[in-house]
Amino acid sequence: MLTPELIQTLRAVDTPTICNALEIAMGSRVAHGFTYGALVAAPKPLPAMVGIARTARIRASTPSQLDAATMRGTRLAYYRHVASHPQGPVIVVMQDMDDRPGTGSFWGEVNSAVHEGLGVGGVLTNGSVRDIGDLSPTFPILAGSVGPSHAHVHIVDFGQPVEVFGLQVNDGDLIHADRHGAVIIAPRYLKQMPECIDLVKRKEAPLLEAARSGKFDLGMLEEAMLHADEIH
Repeated sequence: MLTPELIQTLRAVDTPTICNALEIAMGSRVAHGFTYGALVAAPKPLPAMVGIARTARIRASTPSQLDAATMRGTRLAYYRHVASHPQGPVIVVMQDMDDRPGTGSFWGEVNSAVHEGLGVGGVLTNGSVRDIGDLSPTFPILAGSVGPSHAHVHIVDFGQPVEVFGLQVNDGDLIHADRHGAVIIAPRYLKQMPECIDLVKRKEAPLLEAARSGKFDLGMLEEAMLHADEIH
């Protein structure tokens, strides 16, 4: 179902528009299924990313109890996991499990380059990011903070359910994310998304046109609201 054409349609709009379109598809508003709180968009705000979640969990405040060879094997197994994307593009969703997330950063110049080279489309993490000036300029990272050190950062596991910014994500979920945050698109709504996105735009158009006309007043507002309500 996740065709190149559909991916392009989803990437062409921001995440708030996707949230609005999902409300139309679901037939009601909801208060779950998306992130909340302030995110850092690094190296700068970039266009929306769409992809299949590859989940992982890290810690950085204390060293791993594993020996060096086992840690290296875990890291390589993780890279193999995120590089496998038979269903479409991948977004890494990484939970920092420290009591103070962001103590040490997994994401910097090297890992942004490595993941982009492996075909990953971007990152969502409650952890920190560093090397802001040296990150790949085309690889979007949405993080919880900026920090200078990697401390004792290590991968705990991957492929397990994670939670970032209040959003519970399973490996394999479809994620749409940009500078505003992220939302999960459930498979049952995916086919409807192009039509719902178009409807969102058409319903907003009368209000935006009136408000930007240069002669806006309460009468025009009321008329535009009625017009928007008639669009289905």
